[in-house]
Amino acid sequence: MDAPELVDVSAMLQYVTENPNYTSVPEDIMRDCQRVADSFHHTGVLVIKDPRVNENDNWKFLDMLEQYFVRASSQFYTDVVVPEIKPDLHYQVGATPERVERARNHCGRINSLEEGNKAQTECPPKPDDKWRYFWRIGEFPEGKSDYEYPNISPADFSEWESTMNTWGYLMLNAIITVVRMFEAATGLEPGFMVDMLRGAPHLLAPTGSDLEKFGMGSIFAGYHYDLNFITIHGKSRFPGLFVWLRNGKKVAVKVQDGCLILQAGIMFEKLTGGFVMAGFHEVVYNEATDEAVRKAREEERPRWRVSSTLFGHIRYNVVLEPLQQLENRMGMSLEEARKKYPPITAEENVIEELKEINLW
Repeated sequence: MDAPELVDVSAMLQYVTENPNYTSVPEDIMRDCQRVADSFHHTGVLVIKDPRVNENDNWKFLDMLEQYFVRASSQFYTDVVVPEIKPDLHYQVGATPERVERARNHCGRINSLEEGNKAQTECPPKPDDKWRYFWRIGEFPEGKSDYEYPNISPADFSEWESTMNTWGYLMLNAIITVVRMFEAATGLEPGFMVDMLRGAPHLLAPTGSDLEKFGMGSIFAGYHYDLNFITIHGKSRFPGLFVWLRNGKKVAVKVQDGCLILQAGIMFEKLTGGFVMAGFHEVVYNEATDEAVRKAREEERPRWRVSSTLFGHIRYNVVLEPLQQLENRMGMSLEEARKKYPPITAEENVIEELKEINLW
């Protein structure tokens, strides 16, 4: 498969709404579910059309984040304290300034990529030329008080909380629908994986990249996979995101109106024993970005690339190891898979990965 599937999730969404205690899905919906599983297996990526997506909500979200990053960066560049930056909380809420987050070193993999599919990330990777803002989405897990970092709303943004929650919960609910479809296609009990998402530290995590300060060839997100379960994005106003499929093909991401793009993280890979592989991606300033910047300058719009990103996580105490129910899809025995992916809790996995990317 040389491109991710585009799957309309409307039928599944309606079926689950009308049949909340379903134990199976109709044949026509199962075909869509199979396409979801196939796309994750062959590419690590999936594009969905979701009737809940309202582009006005996305534009409102992007507008607000552009305004925030312009303000925060102007403070930061002039040595004014940005109160939303919380290194003492490992940047897991609030803002992370540019050149703090750094991609994990994947130089061996980068060097093995074929010509035409190469990454632009330097080896070893330098810290990313991007800002980020973390906003917690979902309920806190019971009995886990150290996860209860309160969300931080910047001053003078009266609609911050409602705007962040509207877009964040929309994307989290889209992930849940997709996970239900994956369960159906692979024979997992309905709700088996969805339950792992309950009480997990899901993060709405928009990035902001200053397209006036940084120019051609800048790396806003070095070549990497994500440490979570599934990452989901809405449409950005500026191109520059590339994903790598399982076969090593590099694909430029273009998200259509009403659609969202999802990519598997390392937790998905560990739970499926490699049936689904964590997808690699990179964000760069290239010719297409430059053309969009030129147009934005002519129209006097902000020149900040904001991503509407959400990291879907697994609950902290879930053990990440290949699931016995998926053994026939792993291409190896369960014993071999569990040697390749030794058990680790989701919390331990997060801490281990955060240390590698300079956030712990």
